[in-house]
Amino acid sequence: MQILWFWLVAIMIAAYVVFDGLDLGVGVLHLFLARNEEERHILTRSIGPIWDGNEVWLLAGGGTLYFAFPWLYASAFSGFYLPLMIVLWLLMLRGISLELRNHLNLGVWRSLLDGIFGFSSILLTIFFGAALANVIRGVPLQADGYFFLPLWTNWQPGIHPGILDWYTVIGGLVACVALTVHGALWLTIKTTGDLELRARRVVTPVLLVLVLLTMVSLLATIRVQPASLANYLAYPVTFVVPVGVVASLAGVWIYNRIKKPLRAFLCSSLYLVLMLVGACWGLFPTLLPATTGADRSITLSNAISGSYTLHIGLIWWAIGMALAAAYFTFVYWMFRGKLKPEAHSH
Repeated sequence: MQILWFWLVAIMIAAYVVFDGLDLGVGVLHLFLARNEEERHILTRSIGPIWDGNEVWLLAGGGTLYFAFPWLYASAFSGFYLPLMIVLWLLMLRGISLELRNHLNLGVWRSLLDGIFGFSSILLTIFFGAALANVIRGVPLQADGYFFLPLWTNWQPGIHPGILDWYTVIGGLVACVALTVHGALWLTIKTTGDLELRARRVVTPVLLVLVLLTMVSLLATIRVQPASLANYLAYPVTFVVPVGVVASLAGVWIYNRIKKPLRAFLCSSLYLVLMLVGACWGLFPTLLPATTGADRSITLSNAISGSYTLHIGLIWWAIGMALAAAYFTFVYWMFRGKLKPEAHSH
């Protein structure tokens, strides 16, 4: 049950990154790719019916942590209180800007909300990447299992780091660039004409930056957390994960060049999933490493809930995921195909 719930939580986080990642990527491109109000309206319509549903995975992941790994939930949500509040405000601003931009037919109103939408999307991608990098690097857990992190200290990983240092900034940049590629590929699926062409052209240069940042992040992870290689060396077959990362990046480049947008998007999704799987496998069975000593780390064995809770939770989790899967299948099927230029059609 410990291993099962570890990977169930990992799957839900991966689902959030893949689905809501396309929304965030479109948000990052919103101010740079669209040239006029009509194109900005098309960009928001490309995610209009799905963006709020995609965030269900984030809520479900947090709820799963609550009953499956209560100690991890209590420690992480209190120690990361400051960045969690920042993320909460950014999520609210992003939702408000999307829902209200068309309520008033005023240029200044739409420009303001477009700026908020793009700004909050960029910061969210960076903070989500930095959050994952914080988990990989470790936090200064105390004897009681709690910790506090300032926004930054000396920008160096160490026993008492800040939320932001050179390593977590790299993680934030990787997430921002990866989701920008992901969003651009989604736009190649949903748009037509010159906007589709520009979205396709954006992919190649940004993808080159992503390849470079991915290599840098892998080397930086080995330096900051050498133990992340232990599972790979113990089970060499799992090196298929980093090989898959490279193959998925190649797939994005190839399929984007030959104008196979859906295949390119699926390769981008595979890249995001494999990066998360690789990070999880590098940490396993640790859930939250401690920079103050390995004996203080939160692991599967000391964070897991009781057997009864896990068995009952598994039943309700299966029901909830079946409903979510049915909903997502229905919405994405109804929303299939290219966006039409008419203002009121999907």
